[in-house]
Formats: sequence, C-alpha cells, structure tokens
Amino acid sequence: MLYFDHNATTPLLGAARDAWLEAAERLPGNPSSQHRLGARADAALQSARERLASLLGCHAFDLIWTSGGTESNNQVLHHIARMHPKEGEIWVSDIEHPSILQTGGHYFGPRLRRLPAERSGVVSLACLRQELPRHRPVLVAVMAANNETGVVQPWEEIRDLCQRHEVPFFCDAVQWLGKLPAAGLGRCDFVSGCAHKFGGPRGIGFLKIPSGLAIEPILHGGPQEDGRRAGTENVSAALSMMAALEARERAMQAGEHERRLEWRGRFERELMSRLPGSEVVGIRSLRLWNTVSALMPDLDCQHRWVVKLDKLGYAVSTGSACASGREEVSHVLSAMGHSASEASRVLRFSSGWETTEDEWMTLLTGLEKVQAEFVPA
Repeated sequence: MLYFDHNATTPLLGAARDAWLEAAERLPGNPSSQHRLGARADAALQSARERLASLLGCHAFDLIWTSGGTESNNQVLHHIARMHPKEGEIWVSDIEHPSILQTGGHYFGPRLRRLPAERSGVVSLACLRQELPRHRPVLVAVMAANNETGVVQPWEEIRDLCQRHEVPFFCDAVQWLGKLPAAGLGRCDFVSGCAHKFGGPRGIGFLKIPSGLAIEPILHGGPQEDGRRAGTENVSAALSMMAALEARERAMQAGEHERRLEWRGRFERELMSRLPGSEVVGIRSLRLWNTVSALMPDLDCQHRWVVKLDKLGYAVSTGSACASGREEVSHVLSAMGHSASEASRVLRFSSGWETTEDEWMTLLTGLEKVQAEFVPA
C-alpha cells in the first residue's frame, strides 16, 4: 500500500521508535517523584523541553506538554475565554482547523469573528490591516499552513501586525512543524504542535505560551507542568517526539524538502496533463512541499475515487481527516470560493519524508487507471 495521507498522520519514524523504547526502559520513574528514578525522568523531560525551545526560539518554561494539537488549541481558547468572559471578540481565519473553529464557537458564540480567505487559500492580510487599527480583538488565530490544501499562511506578517497593535496572536503550527523550519515560531504568543504529523508518536504535543503567563488550565488535579496541566507527563513520548522533529530539521538543513518540492511539482504538471479536467487547488500559492489538493475530473464523487484507489493499493484522502466520511462540504474549500459541486471532487494527496519520486509517479498511474474505469473505452 502506497501511503499518501501523511497530513492525517504519519508512520512512526525509526529514530522516534528507538528513542521511545530507550526511554521506556531507562526512565521508568514518574517525573514528579522525589527518588532518583523520578529525578532522572524529570531531567530527561526538561532536556526535551529545552531542545524544543531551542528549535522554536523561546524559553523552555514557555512550553507545556499536552496530548496533541486539539488539546493545545482548546487550552488557548479556554484561557482566553476565562480572561474575557463577557466582552471582546476573537478573530479566527475561515480556514482554521475544526479544533479552533468549533472550540471558538463553543466559548465565544457571536463574539467569534471569521477572517475571510482569498481564492488562493491565503487569509486576507488586507482585511487584518484595515480592521486591527479600528478594533482590538482579544485574540487573533491563524494557522501556519492549511491541513487540506497545504497553502502556507503569512503567519510572520500577522504576528508582527498583531504585536504592533498589542493583540495576542495564536498560530496553529501542527502541519508546518516537521515540514518547514520551526525557527521563529517561538516569537508568536501561542503556538500549538503535535508529534504524529512528522513521524513522532500519537498522543503527545505541546503548547507554547507567552513568557510569564499564568494560563488557565483545562485539566486540574496535580502540580505537573508547574500547575498548568495536571497529569503525569509522558516522558517516553516527549523524547520520541523530539527525536523525530530533530531528524526532520536536519533534513531541512540539508535541503531535502526543496528536492521533494520538485517532485511534487512534476506530479502536478503530469496530473493536469494526463487527466484532463483536473486542477490543483491553490496552485499559485506557496504550499507545503508534501501536499496536493486536486480537483479531479468531473466523472464521479470523491469517495468513489478514494475507494477505487484503495483497492489498487493507494491510501489518499478527501481532505481533512477530521471531516472525512461526512457529507458536509469542506469549510476550507467553501472559504476559498469553491462551489459544493467542485468541493465534492477534491482529493488530497500528502506525502512524507520517506515518499519517493517514483511513488509519486506510481500514484499518477493509479489515478489514470481509476479514470479509465469511469470512462471505459
């Protein structure tokens, strides 16, 4: 089976597996315990925190270990809601992950304002530049890169704009991390990330918060994470996550992501040439090197494409894994101006670091076979 659904989750990287097994054997103690085994586990956990802080460019104490991106995103909005229970809007891009949009709606209701996206898939910077001097929201939330289309957002410009107007900025970096360099993200007020999107284990992630912030926790009942998140920390998973992230950062330093960007470009050109009627969503925008969101020829629904490709040995997606299997139209594609009919024809192909150029071309062959089934000779 050729796996092209890495934006949903990635296989565990060998280095991450080795780090997890070694930590599980060497560090059995609870990091909160006072004996030597506990102290060793705590020291290893703090070392992992410092390594992550170094990559992001922030202080180690600004980082909280969580169970993943969804918890981290909920934590931020829970905190902002507790700080501003009755007044103040949060501004959230129209293309955010459901764990931002739905959680924001839960806590803020009509005080959640959605920032429009352009046809390109990029959030409207013009809207922010126009509105921030007039109004002051209690939070602006814009992701670093979209999980469905791979379109990279201007998070650095938005971060700087928010800082000039003294508005907290929250960046969901779940899809960015492990695919593009982490440097600079630590300058955002809040940042979320999780390990299983770049070869780490499931069930571990982090939240970066502003220095000195006494954040309102969701989980209570223990002093862990300096009272910011109760529950025994998963030391093995944290060390495994860092092994994966550092491996990906080394690959980027060697320029490996640029080579893979060329492979993706060749696949897209061949796709539109060999399957007439296909288009690449957001093709004129800067996108993650691993992601192709493709509007397929108007032959049949996207779910039949997925099923037929699966039978041929290709695992692909209809878009966000959190929305797959539902009849709802993708909110991301709707925000970009695509009709319900167009959105129903979109497939997402997302590769990993271990995906080869030949596998991209093999996928193309599979797509041609499926198209031939829809249009028999």
